[in-house]
Amino acid sequence: MAPDDTHDVAEIDVYAGIQSERVQQLNDIEEIGDGAYVLYWMQQSQRAEFNHALEYAVHRANELDQPILVCFGITEDYPDAQERHYSFMLEGLADVAEALEKRGITFVAQRGTPDDVAAKLSKDASLVVTDRGYLRIQGQWRDRVAKDADVPVIQVESDVVVPVELASDKKETAARTLRPKITKHLERFLAPLRATTVKNTSLGREIAGEDLSDIPTLLKKLSIERDVPPVTIFTGGTTAAKTMLRHFIEDSLPHYAENRNQPQTNDVSHMSKYLHFGQISPVYLALEVKKAGGGENVDGFLEELIIRRELPQNFVFYEPHYDSYQGLPDWARETLQKHATDKREHVYTRGQLEKGETHDEYWNAAMREMVVSGYMHNHMRMYWGKKIIEWSKTPETAYRTALYLNNRYFLDGRDANSFSNIAWLFGQHDRGWTERPVFGTVRYMNAAGLERKTDPKAYVEKVDKIAEQVESES
Repeated sequence: MAPDDTHDVAEIDVYAGIQSERVQQLNDIEEIGDGAYVLYWMQQSQRAEFNHALEYAVHRANELDQPILVCFGITEDYPDAQERHYSFMLEGLADVAEALEKRGITFVAQRGTPDDVAAKLSKDASLVVTDRGYLRIQGQWRDRVAKDADVPVIQVESDVVVPVELASDKKETAARTLRPKITKHLERFLAPLRATTVKNTSLGREIAGEDLSDIPTLLKKLSIERDVPPVTIFTGGTTAAKTMLRHFIEDSLPHYAENRNQPQTNDVSHMSKYLHFGQISPVYLALEVKKAGGGENVDGFLEELIIRRELPQNFVFYEPHYDSYQGLPDWARETLQKHATDKREHVYTRGQLEKGETHDEYWNAAMREMVVSGYMHNHMRMYWGKKIIEWSKTPETAYRTALYLNNRYFLDGRDANSFSNIAWLFGQHDRGWTERPVFGTVRYMNAAGLERKTDPKAYVEKVDKIAEQVESES
């Protein structure tokens, strides 16, 4: 779509609500193919509404007077993924299938590596559209499809508010350095996105896919890790996400600024797991919360949703070692190494930590919340991670343990925020503090601080009730 000569290309919406900076072509093929449909390879943005990639694909299909096929590749060996993650994801995909059917769009989920699924279905496509993920494996999938496809492959970014390369051209050191770079674009990128009617709804062929109407049976078919079972207190999908958002805005947002760092309360949005699987749009979230007005509660939530969430996207995009100890700042590794042989009052193995067998009842409760619910209050996540550093033989061991437990149990594990949050425990996006044993100048947290600022006894009681609820539903 040619830009208006009177405007800068960077200020043009390719289609209404789809800013040009969200759209990138991944290969050099210009000529549209003579295939039977436009393929939208859905992988990161697992939703049928407020999805820039989907709407872009619909516009292109309408221009070609072709139907649109949406596909998803169910890879059975995604790094660190457990049955818990697959169950939540499949619940969301069932939601997608139902919503797309109402729009006259065919959806197929096929077992196989996502790039294999997309590459196979691209053979009969005139054009391939995909969404964007920032992790190494996600980039590799898209690179492979773009390289092998005989038609244009277009990537449309839909899971951040401001596209990562527009926000910054380098790895940012902290939220304070990224904040002004994102803020200047917010008025333009916090824009509504209308669902476009599909003109041609007849695919004219049957394409085999998995049956998403029976999740338990499909789960049993998959060759996946089953050490960590599904959670029962959270349901995957856009429908569930919007219900939870509505409760948050009505019941918890009025107390958000006061209580968001109080783990004994429930004044949190629970959106991270839905954002992780792309089951809800961050732009949609921001617009819905902004409807509640202004003030410190709305401002605080938007800071977490946009600045604090998109700093991790910047981190994994510009840091090649985002998932290893090597990716930490030099100053942090140096100070931790200086204190690596310091005496530890308590040292626990990974197995002891995983079972919550420490002397610290607050920490044990946090670990229990993670295991039974796939979630942990954000303030306790910081305390939980700092104690792993304190109780491990070496900082390298602590890093591996924290990342292992994080990715194994959290529903929102294994994404940009996970890698960034674990790195934060060891000094990433932070500054040096008072030097002390084990930590050096890396930030320290202790139980006394927890007791001074929150009510951890009440938090332990809350987790006990959650565990009882989960056990009664099992």
